[in-house]
Amino acid sequence: MIEVAERPVSKPSALAIATGRTRSEQIASCARFLPTLVALFTFAFVLVPPLPASAFETTAPTALLVDFSTDRVLYEKNADEKIAPASLAKLMTLAVIFDALREGTVQRDDRFTVSEKAWREGGAESGGSTMFLPLNSEVSVDDLIRGIIIQSGNDATIVAAEGLAGSVAAFAEWMNAKAKEIGLTNSHFTNPHGLPDPEQYVTARDLVRLADYLIREFPDEYPIFAEESFTFNGIKQQNRNPLLGVGADGLKTGHTTAAGFGLVASAERDGRRVVLAMSGMQSADERARETRRLMEYGLQDFEEVVLIEAGERVGEVPVRDGDADTVPLAADSELRLLVPRGSLADVTRTILDNGPVAAPITKGQRLGWIRFSRGDETVHEVPLHAAEPVGRTSFLRRIGQTIANHLTWRSAKEP
Repeated sequence: MIEVAERPVSKPSALAIATGRTRSEQIASCARFLPTLVALFTFAFVLVPPLPASAFETTAPTALLVDFSTDRVLYEKNADEKIAPASLAKLMTLAVIFDALREGTVQRDDRFTVSEKAWREGGAESGGSTMFLPLNSEVSVDDLIRGIIIQSGNDATIVAAEGLAGSVAAFAEWMNAKAKEIGLTNSHFTNPHGLPDPEQYVTARDLVRLADYLIREFPDEYPIFAEESFTFNGIKQQNRNPLLGVGADGLKTGHTTAAGFGLVASAERDGRRVVLAMSGMQSADERARETRRLMEYGLQDFEEVVLIEAGERVGEVPVRDGDADTVPLAADSELRLLVPRGSLADVTRTILDNGPVAAPITKGQRLGWIRFSRGDETVHEVPLHAAEPVGRTSFLRRIGQTIANHLTWRSAKEP
C-alpha cells in the first residue's frame, strides 16, 4: 500500500493562543474577510489512494519494490519472509569492503593472497561462480571488487574476507555488525558468498534496505555495478544482471538450488529511481521477465507531483493599521507526493489565517497555514508566512481609516 510522504505539520496552537480564537473562529474569519479565497484555492489534485489488489501480480514468491527518494513501498509480496540469500549475500560483503575503503583501513591497490580454502571452496573445482583466482597468487582489492560484482566470484569473497578480517568466520561477524548498523532486522550472515547455510537468511525488505545503503553511501563505487564485463587472468566474464541495458544500472543476481533465482536491482528514469528485490523464481528466464515487469511497473505506473512549491504565493490576508491593505502569503515548504499515474482523487486545499493582522508585519512572519483535505480528513498542513513586510501606517491615517470605516458602517445601517 502506498503511503503519503510525511511532512512537518505546523500546528495552529501558537496562533490560536496569540489571537484567543479557535480554529473554527479562524476559519470563519477567513471566510468573512476573503469570501472568494477558499473557492479560488480549492482544486482537484492528487491523493494517494490504496492500490487495487490486482494492480500488479508476479510469479515470484517474494518481492519488494520501493521508490528510492521517498522510501515508499510500491509493491510487496512476502517481503518479510526469511529466505536463503544465495549470491545476494555478496552485497553485504561489498558493503563491508566499501566501508573499509572509506575508513582507510584498506586501499584499492592492496593485494591479498589466494588461500587454499578460497581456491578449493570458491575456485573452478567448486562448481560455483568463480573469478578463477590461481592458488597462492596475489590479487588487488580493486580486482576483487569487480570479481565479486561482475563475475560473482565465490573465491573473490573468501580472499577479501580473509584479507580484511583474517578468516571467513571473523568476516561474517563484521557482516552482521554492519547489518545491524544499517538496520537490517531480519538477516543473519555466516559467510561472504551466500552458499547454503541453514543459519544464513535475509528478507526482501532487508535486501532493498541494503541496496539503498550501497547506492546512497558509495556513489563512487556504485557505477561498477553497471559495468558489462570484467577480464581477469585472461578470462572475460559478462555481468549477470539481466536488467542491464534495459533500464537498470545495478546491483546483483543470486542463485542456488535452495534459494531459486533472485535479483536485487535498481533503475532510474526521468529523475526517479526505484529499487527492487525478488527471489525464489524457478529459472533465469523467469527472473529476467518478472524483475523487468516489476521495474517497469514502478517506473511507468507512478509519478511524483508537487502540490505546492516552497515560497509559492497562495493568497493574501487583510492588514489592520498597515501601510498596505493586505499582505501576501507564501508556503514555508514544498509538498511533494508519489502517486499512481492516472489514479487521481479530489483533494481540496484551504487557506486558514488570522486576518486581519495588525501591522507591523515582518517578512517571514507566520500568519497561518494551508490545509490539504479529502472530505473531512486532513491529509497535510503546510505553514504559511508573510511574503513581504508591511509597515505600520501613520497616526493620522489610522484616524482617517477609523472615520471612514465608521461612516461606511453608518451608511450601511441607514435605510
